[in-house]
Amino acid sequence: MYELQLQPLLERHSRRHLIPGAQLAVHRDGITQTVEFGVQHAGGPPMTRAARVPVGSVSKTFTAALAMILVSDGDLDLDEPLAEYLPAAASLSDRLTARHLLSHTGGLPSDSDETTASTLSRHVAECLRRAEPLHEPGDGFSYSNIGYSAAGHLIEVLTGMSWWEAMSSVLLRPLGVDAHFVVAPDGPQDAVPGHAVNPERHRVVPVHQSLTLVDAPAGAVAASAIDLVRLGRMLAGEGPPLVQDAELREMRTPVAGAEPFGMADAWGLGVALFEGGWFGHDGTGDGTSCHLRVHPESGTVVALTTNGSTGFAMWRELARELGVGDYDACRGLGERVAAPPPDCMGRFHNGDTEYSVSPGKDTPLRLVVDGEPFAELTLYDRLMFRMRDVDTGDTSQAGRFLRGSPGRDIGWLQVGGRLARRAA
Repeated sequence: MYELQLQPLLERHSRRHLIPGAQLAVHRDGITQTVEFGVQHAGGPPMTRAARVPVGSVSKTFTAALAMILVSDGDLDLDEPLAEYLPAAASLSDRLTARHLLSHTGGLPSDSDETTASTLSRHVAECLRRAEPLHEPGDGFSYSNIGYSAAGHLIEVLTGMSWWEAMSSVLLRPLGVDAHFVVAPDGPQDAVPGHAVNPERHRVVPVHQSLTLVDAPAGAVAASAIDLVRLGRMLAGEGPPLVQDAELREMRTPVAGAEPFGMADAWGLGVALFEGGWFGHDGTGDGTSCHLRVHPESGTVVALTTNGSTGFAMWRELARELGVGDYDACRGLGERVAAPPPDCMGRFHNGDTEYSVSPGKDTPLRLVVDGEPFAELTLYDRLMFRMRDVDTGDTSQAGRFLRGSPGRDIGWLQVGGRLARRAA
């Protein structure tokens, strides 16, 4: 990493993936380097060091860091039943805790299609009361935006502030970061627009952010690469001591029962864990892709923001060249299976989302999500599969089928870290 020239590296990868604009920040040996490429949008201003990009799910790391400040201050007990703070959680499980929310091990569905509430408190109450748990808290991993909405409301209850106010005053301001949000109660703030990129047709089209207020704790932060580095340095134990060392170590310790297959090697509290001692998070907004990696042993932090939907593929290549720990979902798939077991077929549910698996045309299996063709599946050993995205042709993602126990029928599908249970 040290010998690479960051500017030509960023430009080469951005051009290759038709990314309109990108920021790359690398902190090492006590020095932070930042480089930028391209424009914020076609015919618009250049992508500057200060431009704020919707960072998508990297917002979850910000929310988790804010929660861990409250833990360090003695205001939050990670293992106290959530119902002690949020009474609506009592109808779901008396075992559910803040630790489960931050580690995606609470068994909560990913999203709700029936959002009617306009406030975070009402949304969380509705979701917790009507949720059909995927599993008992602590018994598995399923990536959940609802869980982070609940964590955001928990922060509101404990601080007496809105999530936006608490994020701004308790975390961002002490980090030296100006608060910017894709959605906020007083209206959206300026942020770099995203772009849908179709490499085959060489098309780049601007898109609008569709995030709602009630999903803000899971994805509303807009930040620059240097802002992400400031967060990463704090999580590595540098910068303002907002979170105590014990809680920082806890954040990057693998959580028992968390198997984020298809996303990372393991999971902590608000961060994904990768090979070589790296941790961080990836995030996609509408037409944006942003990435944070932290290596606490060496004090290295790497952050990339892009305003193109192909930014994730760009990151995979860039991370390899930089020597940054990342996750290869297709590593270790084993031998290809010619004839998939019949019980792979069927419908699987995660909350309101339906996954349907049926025989494919050119591959053994086809995956449809909520009635829309999603991917062609090629099955390998241990019921793992490689996915070919029907829109982009990307084959870098993997998933798996799961049995309840050896010898039993397949009861689960795991895609993108999300569990879906077979429909009755």
